[in-house]
Amino acid sequence: MRIRSPSMSELHAFATAARLGSFTRAAETLCVTQGAISRAIARLEAHFGQPLVHRNAHRLTLTEAGRAYLDAIADPLAALETASAAMFGEDRRHHLTLSAVPTLASVWLVPRLPDFHRQHPDIQLDFVPYRREEDFSGARPDAAILTGEASQWSGWQVDYVIGREMVPICHPARAHARQAAHLWKTPADLMAEPLLFHTTAPRNWQHWLQAAGVPDAAPTLARGFDQVSILLEAVKADMGVAVLQRCLVRDALQAGQVVAPFDLPITLSRGYFLCAPREKRDHPALAAFRSWLLGVAATDIAALMR
Repeated sequence: MRIRSPSMSELHAFATAARLGSFTRAAETLCVTQGAISRAIARLEAHFGQPLVHRNAHRLTLTEAGRAYLDAIADPLAALETASAAMFGEDRRHHLTLSAVPTLASVWLVPRLPDFHRQHPDIQLDFVPYRREEDFSGARPDAAILTGEASQWSGWQVDYVIGREMVPICHPARAHARQAAHLWKTPADLMAEPLLFHTTAPRNWQHWLQAAGVPDAAPTLARGFDQVSILLEAVKADMGVAVLQRCLVRDALQAGQVVAPFDLPITLSRGYFLCAPREKRDHPALAAFRSWLLGVAATDIAALMR
C-alpha cells in the first residue's frame, strides 16, 4: 500500500507554524532553526502539489487548503502527542505545571489549594512564571489561568472559572457622605466621582454602568493602575471608586475596609479562564485539577451572588 501521509516532522512544523503564525516562533517551540521549519513546510506543499500558507513579513496565514488540512490533522496530532507523552512514564500523569494571574493566584486560588491536595495527594502541582500573552510555546505550562474573554482563545480547551462577577467599591466614609447628602440615588451618580480602573480593562466601568441600567454611559476615567492589589489600596485610601471582581474584594468588603454603594448582581464578559492546549485534554492530573477548580469556583460564585 502506498503511504500518502507526510512525515511527522513536516506535520508538526506546519501545525505549529500555523498555530503561532510565525516560522520563527515555531522554530523556537520545536527547538529547530527557522530554515528547518520553512523547508519542512515547503516539502509538505510539494508533497500535495499546492500552497498551504501565505508568506509575508508580518504574519503567516493559511490558504483555504491549508486551513482545511490543519482542521483535519489537529486532533489526530494531539492524540498522538498525548499517547506518546504517556509512554514516557506514569510520573507525568500525576504532575501538573500551571501558571496563573498573580492576583487571582495569591488572593483566591492558593488559599483553596490545601483542599485540592487533600483530595488528590498523588498529584504534584507546580507553578511556573505567568505570561500575560501565554501561547503555550517554548517551555510551556500544562495549563494556565488567564484573564480576558473566552472568544479571544481559539483552538484551546477553555473553561470559565470566576471573575465575571463585578461590583463597585469605595471607602466607607465616601459612601456615608454621599448617601447622607442624597447624592447617590442611582448607579449613574457614580460618574460624578473619580473613577479608578485597571489598565488592562478600562472599559469595565462603561460595561458595568450599562448593565446597571445606564445605557448611554460614557464615564470619564480618573486614574489607572496595572495591578488589582494597588487599585484596591487606592480605594482604601479614598482616592475614588473602582469596579472590581467580587472574588478579589470579598475579604475587604467583609472586613468593612471598603463598601459596595450599589450591590447589584452584574456579570461582565471578562473573567478568569482555565486554558490548555487541546493535546492536554486527556492529561489525568489536569482533568482532576479542572474538575476540582470548576467545582470550587461554582460554589464561590453562588455565594458571591447571593
